[in-house]
Parts: sequence; structure tokens; C-alpha cells
Amino acid sequence: MSASAAFVDFYETLQLSPNASAETIERVYRMLAKRYHPDNQDTGNARRFAEVHRAFEILSDPKARAAYDVAYDEKRALTWRVFRQEGADEARANDRRLFQSILSVLYVARRRDPENGGLGPVSLEKMLGCPQEHLEFPLWYLKQRRWIERLENGLHAITADGVDKLGDDLSLPANRLLTATSEVNGNGDRELDAADRIAATPAA
Repeated sequence: MSASAAFVDFYETLQLSPNASAETIERVYRMLAKRYHPDNQDTGNARRFAEVHRAFEILSDPKARAAYDVAYDEKRALTWRVFRQEGADEARANDRRLFQSILSVLYVARRRDPENGGLGPVSLEKMLGCPQEHLEFPLWYLKQRRWIERLENGLHAITADGVDKLGDDLSLPANRLLTATSEVNGNGDRELDAADRIAATPAA
């Protein structure tokens, strides 16, 4: 992986924990490869198949995985943290901030790939600095409001209504999160500009 290339979360691609064993990696790969193989008339997806195959190539090779994990840990160190210790007792304020933050990071993912862009629970946990069990309620709420949806590939993605909601209701902290998320994912200037524009959109 070149230094200038955008970092790809291969664990997220395979929907695995970074602690997954070699046996688990191979088992999940076989399942996903079968699902996305271009010969599969129902769920075939050549792009997703290539992504899954590339992730397996790296994570199934002990030396390549060790080198990748170094870069992976460096990216985790740059993860944006949503919650502040002094605000832990302000449940409603934290919930609102988390709603906005989830929409923000999902916006960036959808902006990069309008048809299939989303994030899985592992990536959401890392990017938001929030345990998966604490994400269950906000994800449920956002789905009920139809601001996010579950894609066929299993990832959470923002909807068009969610984009409108984000533009109407985004506060300064979430705006900073959106920009930081773009930087962490190496999305480039265009995504940063888009993040600034939507955050600056006045309420309708």
C-alpha cells in the first residue's frame, strides 16, 4: 500500500474484529466471496468481490497482516472521540450529539459511494469512540426516523432524508467531526469541501 493511497479498513471489508483468527478470516471470506462472486446471479457484485478478495489476500498472509496492523493501529490512534468525560451525565445531550455524529460519518461514507457507501458496526465503534452496545439505541432511533438504512451489504448508510436532517440540524461539534472524519479516511479536498458545505446549510 503506497503512502499516498487512501487507507482501506480490510477488517471492515470482511466485517471482522481485528482480533479475528486466521480460521475465522478464511471462513468469512469464503462466505462473502460466494455471495459477491460475479457468477452469482442474485447477489453478485464484481467490485465488492474484488474488495473482499484483496482484504483476504492481506489478512490471510501473516507477514502482510502484521505490516498492515501497524498502519491500522496508527489510524485508530487518529480516531475522532465524540464524548467528553464531563458530559457523561447529560444523557439527552449525548444522545443528540451521537445522532448527529452517526449521520455525519455515514454522510461521508455515502458521499464517497452513493450506491453502496456505508459503515459497519466495527467502524462506527472505532470512529465514534463508543462501544457497540451503546450504539444500539441511536441506530434503532435513526432507522425508525428513516434517516439511516441497512444496505444489502449489511452496512449502515444515511438516507436522503438523513442528509436533509444533517444539513438542517448539524451543530458546530458535529461539523468538526465531519471534517475530521474526512481527514482520517483520506477522502481528499472534495469531500472536505462537501462536508463544509452541508454543515453550513441553513435550516429550511
